[in-house]
Amino acid sequence: MNVNENEHLIVNINGPVMSCVLNRPESLNAFSDEMIAALQRALKTAADKEDIKAVILSGSGRAFSAGGDIKNMDKASPKDIYDHVGKLNDAVLMIKEINKPVIAVVHGYAAGAGLNLALACDQILAGEECKFVLSFAQVGLAADGGGSYFLTRLLGPYRAKELLFRAEPIPVETALEWGLVNQVIPLSDLEEQAVNYAIELSKGPGQAIGMMKKLVNQAENSELASILEQERLAQTLMVTTEDHKEGIQAFQEKRPPVFTGK
Repeated sequence: MNVNENEHLIVNINGPVMSCVLNRPESLNAFSDEMIAALQRALKTAADKEDIKAVILSGSGRAFSAGGDIKNMDKASPKDIYDHVGKLNDAVLMIKEINKPVIAVVHGYAAGAGLNLALACDQILAGEECKFVLSFAQVGLAADGGGSYFLTRLLGPYRAKELLFRAEPIPVETALEWGLVNQVIPLSDLEEQAVNYAIELSKGPGQAIGMMKKLVNQAENSELASILEQERLAQTLMVTTEDHKEGIQAFQEKRPPVFTGK
């Protein structure tokens, strides 16, 4: 079912999977306010609808996203930039906070804030020969969209600063070695395997997956004792779910579980 709200973002719902395609191919899917606003609306829909279990975020044309729209940046006032980055920040937070897995499917280039948007997702599936670049220094900008946060936690401060300072492309093989991506897939199979992966996740225990996402995200800024207590409280909620009861019954009956997300 096609539910896209404007030409800058194509949204389709196919069973339990919502697909969001950044759609400004003539500018390598550089962000526009319309695109970011549509993405926020799509994420809210996914959060509100129980039958949507997973979200795929990808780009049309030759790339995932070039990030900020450099061609129009010199026409924007400082307030315009402040407001635009604020909208991007809201979208990043929505990706992190939605209690469903969000999978970035990256091909071509993911550059600048486009890379950071992918890093906000829960998993990154990358096509062969794609490249990642923190391109902000090339145009005299600091990182936005959470790059300073995500890169520091993934790679440590020294490597993060090297990538930001030098703005050199990272080959996908290196990104896989460093843990920036989960899988590298032949480009011809990327879309199909991404959908299959999302469907596979959608068959899992939805409430438990949402809780695990929340706990892992909180662990980035919490002490061990705090996370242990949060896990303890979460488990008392999980044992009341239908998915837990189904998992136990399936185990006892020696069959695969059939989860409903309830």
